[in-house]
Amino acid sequence: MLRLASYNLHKCRGLTGPHAPERNLAVIRDLKPDIIALQEVDFRFGARPEALPRRLIHEMTGLVPAEISRRSGENSLGWHGQTILMRPDLAEQAVIRRMPLPGLEPRGAVALRLPGLTVIGLHLGLVRTSRRAQLARISAQASRIAEDHIVMMGDFNEWRDDRGLESLAGFQVIAPGPSYPAPLPRLRLDRIAMSRNLELLDAGVFKGAGARDASDHLPIWAEIRLP
Repeated sequence: MLRLASYNLHKCRGLTGPHAPERNLAVIRDLKPDIIALQEVDFRFGARPEALPRRLIHEMTGLVPAEISRRSGENSLGWHGQTILMRPDLAEQAVIRRMPLPGLEPRGAVALRLPGLTVIGLHLGLVRTSRRAQLARISAQASRIAEDHIVMMGDFNEWRDDRGLESLAGFQVIAPGPSYPAPLPRLRLDRIAMSRNLELLDAGVFKGAGARDASDHLPIWAEIRLP
């Protein structure tokens, strides 16, 4: 059994600031994931320095970040603002791949390959036509780099369930509940899509550890079993 999660950190600023990454790390610690996909881990402008300090991650959560070659900047934690944290024993087996994505704004996904499982962290664009193209690219690349045990998770930026997700027709799509905006969530922007041969044991939206104040998104989680 694996406990997976996804969390848009909003650059560790809560809704309006100040920058307080300890709040986000406390949420991750209490969430207790084996693997978590993170979005908006870096500041957006200039050299895109890390908003989530690398030096605090293992100390506060016991997890380690994926080693992404050619990050967005010399002092960035992720690529296009994304990274994946995981248990240290999983990191020893992990292979990381960057996935450039099409669209009106710069976007990319991060693929974590483990024996028997590929996890893709994503943050899709604000325009539906871009999101459709990005999901089509991710699905096509996943079929080439992975076997049949695939999980995609992240901020899909899609508030509809009946459109925009056509490329995921072959997957189980899990939207555990409203996750945005965090203080009074109404939209299910954060989702998990996984191969149909993976067993979903449980899923939910995490509201503990001050999560309503730590970001504009609440994290989502799922417990799965590999065949």
